[in-house]
Amino acid sequence: MQRRSFIKKITALTAISPLMPFMTYGKMHFPENPKLKIIIASDGHYGQPDTDFEAVHETLIQAINQEEEVDFVIFNGDLIHDDPKWMPEVKKVYDRLQAPYFPVRGNHDRVTKNTWEDIWGIPTDYTFSYKDHFGFVLADSSNEKGDYLCVNQQFLKRSLDDFSDFSHVFICIHISQNDWTRHGVSCQELLDLIATYPNVKAVVHGHDHDVNGVMLNQKKPYLWTGHFGGNWGSPLPGYRVIEVGDDGKAATYLKSMNDDKIISGYSL
Repeated sequence: MQRRSFIKKITALTAISPLMPFMTYGKMHFPENPKLKIIIASDGHYGQPDTDFEAVHETLIQAINQEEEVDFVIFNGDLIHDDPKWMPEVKKVYDRLQAPYFPVRGNHDRVTKNTWEDIWGIPTDYTFSYKDHFGFVLADSSNEKGDYLCVNQQFLKRSLDDFSDFSHVFICIHISQNDWTRHGVSCQELLDLIATYPNVKAVVHGHDHDVNGVMLNQKKPYLWTGHFGGNWGSPLPGYRVIEVGDDGKAATYLKSMNDDKIISGYSL
């Protein structure tokens, strides 16, 4: 998609996007000469009864593979819908991506920590760095029973301390750590901790299928991706893109996976 046409589309689509109240939007500018481009998708619910989950995943994979210069993809929870038998099957689908990918556990990913690590090769709490500038924290917010949990604060603090010299840090947590959405949990100490790290540029959530905007807490942006699967939520299923330019400026935009349209955008 040409950047000029993107700006035209975002102006119109932001106004009509079906959003929850209290979402915030700001002016969005493309970073110059992007040195990072990632995609975050959530809530595919592979295997959910009475849904066309295979076709939905096919649409998503095709849409992402058509994106240009994607560094990697993060699947931010609810990869499957409850039954552990689907976890190896959804991995086969993800393996068709042309870009590397990383999974995050959600409340419907009801497998043990050992099973998760056996399948995905990483623990449910995981960090990694990229290009010596970017730190990523993938934090577990559930368990085998599907409970809604606060993230392990010791893990998060240790991870953020390890990334203290990085210019940009992004945190992916499936379940919102604040009860500002219908399906969030109240974890105020966690929000206070995140607020003390200037290099945390955004926290990204899934879980709330009907939320696809941005909220601010102590000046930190918290982003939602809506959903791309399941049987409820926003009528515009899709995924979120985050870009960072070589000048350090970052932006994010939400895209519909069905028609490549931009739903909304925000400068981080």
